[in-house]
Amino acid sequence: MYSNQRTTLSNYAHEQIQQLRRLHRDFPQKTDYPRNPEFRSAIYDIERSKIFSTLKNQNIYFNKAFYRKNGMIRFMMYLDDYYLGAKYLFIEIDEDKEWYSRVMMEIFTLGTIILIVFAIFGLFFVNLFLRPMKNSMVLLDDFIKDTTHELNTPISAILANVEMMDLTVMEEKNRKKLARINIAAKTVSHLYQDLTYLTLDHNRQSKDEWIDLKRLIEDRVEYFAILAGSKKVTFDLDLNYSTIFIDGIKIARVIDNLISNAIKYNKRGGSIKITLRKDYFIIKDSGIGIEAEKVNDVFERYTRFNSSEGGFGIGLNIVKSIIDEYSLKISVDSVLKEGTSIRVDFLKGTVDDK
Repeated sequence: MYSNQRTTLSNYAHEQIQQLRRLHRDFPQKTDYPRNPEFRSAIYDIERSKIFSTLKNQNIYFNKAFYRKNGMIRFMMYLDDYYLGAKYLFIEIDEDKEWYSRVMMEIFTLGTIILIVFAIFGLFFVNLFLRPMKNSMVLLDDFIKDTTHELNTPISAILANVEMMDLTVMEEKNRKKLARINIAAKTVSHLYQDLTYLTLDHNRQSKDEWIDLKRLIEDRVEYFAILAGSKKVTFDLDLNYSTIFIDGIKIARVIDNLISNAIKYNKRGGSIKITLRKDYFIIKDSGIGIEAEKVNDVFERYTRFNSSEGGFGIGLNIVKSIIDEYSLKISVDSVLKEGTSIRVDFLKGTVDDK
């Protein structure tokens, strides 16, 4: 715009100079200052005193050859011949705002096209770069589904036979071996239940009912007692009566995974304190803890914070999906090498107010 307008005003200036030359030649017979409907002008002497002006605003700059001011564009030219005693000639026109609208429309149009092109290329390259990761996750999911179908029968058979064995007729060393078999079988059984929920149960219709959380926690603690005993981990239960309206299988998965993790990532000889109140429960362990910057990642699928422990890293992801489904609230407080505390709060309407 500046380039175009400067050329236009320069042409106007040369045209005005020709008119000033004629007036200077015919002066004083002719005294009418030359005017043009396409622009306004002014002349000043060498001492910058005004000789004549048709400008809208008399506040002018002598140190700028071309500038915008108050919606007007001005051009200044030095005169070598001093026509009518003038040294400075100013040409003024109103600024055309249409150029701004045109430029903004062009920027918007071209910018939109460029963004669309970049978005297409971005999606293409993102899909290209993420394809190996997607393929790996698909293979892992397929492996989990296939594994799940093969686990049920042998796990059930092992657990059933272990429970039917008469420990009174066994020698002490055989009892210890059987206990280890029982621990291993329950560990695999817990993993099987997670895999089953992940691949099958989470799509089924929920069967919500009033669940006695105190009894459920006591049952699950008893179930994990042998596994906890293998690491000499003790339970400290502080349970008040509480009920919640929820699917029994899903709340069991939440409690099982939280207790299982508290055992798995606990120190040998550590402790697990479970507190149950009317509208919340807390499971706190004395384990290895989690680094502060990684606390927010604990619910991501396939995330594991200790490579020496088994599992697929899906337990807490299942917990989070169930918590979100029922609009509950879960919070994690962890200190590295000191332990982790996980609290689940129940919203009003899901607990029995009686």
